[in-house]
Amino acid sequence: MRKGTKRKASQKVEPKSTEETTSKEASQSKVTEETTSKSNVETTTSNKESSKAGRRAKRVKASNPESEPQFFPEKRNLEDLWQQVFPVGTEWDQLDHVYQYKWNFSNLENAFEEGGELYGQKVYLFGCTEPQLVFFNGEGKVTCIPVVVAVASPFPPSDKIGINSVQREAEEIVPMKQMKMDWVPYIPLEDRDSQVERLASQIFILSCTQRRAGLRHLKLERVKKFEYCLPYFYQPLKEDELEQSTIVQIIFPAEEKPVFCEFDWELDELEEFTDKLIEEEELSEDQKDAFKDFVKEKVREGRRANREAREARKKALEEMSEDTKAAFQSMMFYKFYPMPTPDTPDVSNVKSPFINRYYGKAHKVL
Repeated sequence: MRKGTKRKASQKVEPKSTEETTSKEASQSKVTEETTSKSNVETTTSNKESSKAGRRAKRVKASNPESEPQFFPEKRNLEDLWQQVFPVGTEWDQLDHVYQYKWNFSNLENAFEEGGELYGQKVYLFGCTEPQLVFFNGEGKVTCIPVVVAVASPFPPSDKIGINSVQREAEEIVPMKQMKMDWVPYIPLEDRDSQVERLASQIFILSCTQRRAGLRHLKLERVKKFEYCLPYFYQPLKEDELEQSTIVQIIFPAEEKPVFCEFDWELDELEEFTDKLIEEEELSEDQKDAFKDFVKEKVREGRRANREAREARKKALEEMSEDTKAAFQSMMFYKFYPMPTPDTPDVSNVKSPFINRYYGKAHKVL
């Protein structure tokens, strides 16, 4: 045999064994099955998603035509000013009645605009209420009318509160903070996102931190004090203009029931006054002398209080600087009532310039 023939025979590839062939075929079959299974899964998933989309498409309702856009009136910058001012001297159980109407104090807001009475001034505000018979929707009803008093002053007009009522024997003057009240800056709506310490506020309101929820923990006498409060304004420059009171409150502890009355030492004659009480059976005959002595003592206390007040004003005036005098002379009081609206009672017929006996009448009623 030739060498070439032998070399070719040695390089001839031997046929694979049956086991190797079977293994390879099984492997290829497995790959084919996996591919087919994967394809089936993808097809099934695709069908499910298509089915879900179809079901979702069936649930979608036809969209309604676009509705007209709703517009809400923009809040005015000082719209809640009157609500932030504490209504001093108002009974706690009447506070809800004060806010039962949406009162309009746009006159107060406009006063701070350019050309208004309070524009560019430092102003201190306190609130109060005046129960009056007013008509609304054809029905007469006693309503607590909210009132806002504005004091244009370069400094706080007072840090005192006067507590007085017919039931109290004597008026009590206490610091505002004793009644949890103080002047605090009012922040207009457009500035409430700003840092308060950076704002140079020109509006200060009388605020009270006493919460109604905490009243049940207070004694009744303490609760009633809040209802008899009024800001106490000291006016030393108007000593000659202000008439000192000549009336004393009388609460005489009679045997059957106390005698409540007022006695004016300039207008009333004590003997006639006492006889009239006996005639009206408010006082018994055997208590006549004791009652007269009681009234005389109250009159002496009243005269002494007036004398001490005059001396205190005189001393304060002597020690007062010229700048302070000028500030007192320029101090102005404005009284604001709510404006008439279709949704609130008309209070135009019950307006009064009188505020309290501490400083008489307001310079202007709006």
